[in-house]
Amino acid sequence: MAERQCPDRGPIPAPTGTVVSAQGAVVDVGFVTVPLPAINTALIVEWDRPEPLVLEVHSHVDTTTVRAIALHATAGLKRGTPVRSTGGAVAVPVGEAVLGRLLDVVGTLRDNGAALPPGTPRRGIHNQPPTLEEETSTTAVFETGIKVIDMLSPLAQGGKAAMFGGAGVGKTVLVMELIHAMVEKYEGISVFAGVGERSREGHELLTDMQGSGVLARTVLVYGQMNEPPGARWRVPLTALTIAEHFRDQKHQNVLLLMDNVFRFVQAGSEISGLLGRLPSRVGYQPTLATEVASLQERIASVAGAAVTAIQAVYVPADDFTDPAVTAISSHMDSIIVLSRTLAAQGFYPAIDPLASSSVLLDPLVVGEEHYRLAERVREALARFKDLQDIISLLGIEELGASDRLVVNRARRLQRFLSQPFVVTEAFTGTPGRSVRRADTLAGCRAILDGEADGWAESSLYMVGTLDEARQKEAAATVAHAA
Repeated sequence: MAERQCPDRGPIPAPTGTVVSAQGAVVDVGFVTVPLPAINTALIVEWDRPEPLVLEVHSHVDTTTVRAIALHATAGLKRGTPVRSTGGAVAVPVGEAVLGRLLDVVGTLRDNGAALPPGTPRRGIHNQPPTLEEETSTTAVFETGIKVIDMLSPLAQGGKAAMFGGAGVGKTVLVMELIHAMVEKYEGISVFAGVGERSREGHELLTDMQGSGVLARTVLVYGQMNEPPGARWRVPLTALTIAEHFRDQKHQNVLLLMDNVFRFVQAGSEISGLLGRLPSRVGYQPTLATEVASLQERIASVAGAAVTAIQAVYVPADDFTDPAVTAISSHMDSIIVLSRTLAAQGFYPAIDPLASSSVLLDPLVVGEEHYRLAERVREALARFKDLQDIISLLGIEELGASDRLVVNRARRLQRFLSQPFVVTEAFTGTPGRSVRRADTLAGCRAILDGEADGWAESSLYMVGTLDEARQKEAAATVAHAA
């Protein structure tokens, strides 16, 4: 990659230049030779630090200068430092060798493990999405074992799902639980992209995966919160490039997990400001929709291999009309909305069953029985929500008999759709539960049909199947009688 071939003159050395200016993550590099490196070309700064400094060409300022984005910290960089063009995009290691490893945005190992074997293939991080002819769609349901998701917002094998929620409502916990839940059923490759993750979260996830034995089939790619915006902006592309290699070359199914996609948008906004662009709506970059689409459209399935993406998305100030949130949600098959109100009431996972949706919740996909039951569940919960103001003002006794019955069943449904998680077992002391979709349907049907009308609401709270709730109710009845 250091040299380019010319048919008349033989090899031409890759252009070299010098640093003209450095303003945080934005570095201007001057070149004497022409042509200038192309947009998205990787540049290597040959400075005196042990860690290499990689830049990525963003624009051509004039006939001799390029403006580049730094993918590492630029502290200590000075004018006149030599810069070498690689002649191509940032290339990261891919394939079997990176399974079980932790990498950064440029593919450098960060887990203090052994070096990658020589000859490990590399792939540029800028690739075109599959064409419409190559893409395949699927209607296979991706069972998670989480009741409220499988019941009301089923995920698609080879689809894109996003979990939207404000700060502290459980997005990262839900992502980690999905990793655990899918290890049992899922035999493909997993790629986890930590975009703007805290060091603590990254360390916990790595330790957790090592303990559960799933790390051998997983690649972790991190661009942490303390890294420059360029690293956080490009780390989803690095993870996606690794996933694309397994999809295209190995024809393996890939589970792609991202936490948190909002920080990818946030990093793009920081870079836009550093480049001096005028901000757009709510201060976001004017290229917001293009940047989100360039990432999301690459997450696609082709014949013989599927990429299933599950993404956590932070919702700033719980405002679901935020431009970043609406831009991301327009690309999703399944939308899972986390509610601060439910979290405050102690219902975990705090998934809002009325705001969440999925294109798979269709009688032609999940079956007539599941679809009708989901409609009944939504109807009961929606009626309960409508009546809450009346209940809080006048009390449930002022409702008519039919409304009281709906409210009682909706409250039991709400508790039944809560569930203990494996990842929270150390904090709650309650063993995690994974529930088959058939058991979830059976439990919801029994509650709607009135089987649990006489039960204590606490018997249905934080349980797995309805049989477990039945045993809990029986034990409570015996204890009360004694």
